[in-house]
Order: sequence, then C-alpha cells, then structure tokens
Amino acid sequence: MIPPSMQSFLGWMDDHEARVPLAELVEALRRLKVTYDDVRHVARFSHERYQRNLLHAGPGYHALILCWRNGQRSPIHDHRGSSCGVRVIRGDATETTFDRAPNGLYIPMRTRTLHEGEVCGSQDSDVHQVSNLQPAGKDLVTLHVYSPPLLNMRTYSLTDSSVAEYDDPVFELVDGGGI
Repeated sequence: MIPPSMQSFLGWMDDHEARVPLAELVEALRRLKVTYDDVRHVARFSHERYQRNLLHAGPGYHALILCWRNGQRSPIHDHRGSSCGVRVIRGDATETTFDRAPNGLYIPMRTRTLHEGEVCGSQDSDVHQVSNLQPAGKDLVTLHVYSPPLLNMRTYSLTDSSVAEYDDPVFELVDGGGI
C-alpha cells in the first residue's frame, strides 16, 4: 500500500526506474492526500499560457504542477509512450477526449469536468485536451505525473489532419524549489 502523503508518494515513484503502469499511477493519485499548500512553493502562473512547473524528477518520471489561468488550455495532444495521471488540486478542470474521424480529422468524443481531488489518466495514443473553463478570476492547479517524462508530444487540430510535434517546456525553480 502506498502511503498517502506527497513525500511517500514521490518515494514510491522514485522506486520505479521504468514506466509505471497507468492503472497503478491513477490509483496512487486517488489515494494521495495533497492540498494546494503542499505544492504552493512551485506553483507559478503565466498570462500567456498554462505553465508546467517541476515539483520532482525521479528516475522514471516527472511530477509537475500545472497552473492555468481562466481560458488557458493545452493543445489537443497524445502521450507518446508515457503514462499520465492528473489530479486536480484547486479548481475545476475540463477534459475533452478525441477520436479520429473517417476523414482523418479529430472530433471531440466526451467532455467532463474534474473537480478538486478527482483524477484522470491517459497514455500513449490517447488524445485529449485539458482546459480551465471556469469563470473569470478562477485559477486551476493540477498535479501531472508523467512516467516516463513527457517533454514532446504529438498535437492535433480540429480543422487539419496533419500531426505536429510540440515541445512543452517545464519551468524549474532555481532557488531550491521542488521536493
């Protein structure tokens, strides 16, 4: 059994040198006891786009705190060889999943709201988008664990069947941030 604190969760993740299976990662995130106060020290926002802040890097994963202002969203993307577990720490996240239509374009299949404390997971060729569609002034903070780390993904469009490569930067604090 994985202990429920952030420190014990990260210790459990550090024991994995290879990819953590998605089901195990999602279950661990469900049991995790975490609040905004536990991650406030790495939470940084940007007015231009959502920001990926490094909480902890282990041998087979990155734990990131993503900070979203109202209206910010990820590109429509996949997880290219990585298990990805997401836990909402503050606010409500909107997740939209997509599938490829017969003509090669991507279409939305399901949209759901994930409330504080809820978890979702995706991997490999699963295609989705995460958004902060809350009212003005409401920020969203999410914990994303990628195993192995995800720095480059394929992105998709609703109006074009081409697939693009996207390097998603990770912000690292230089003044001792992280756990």
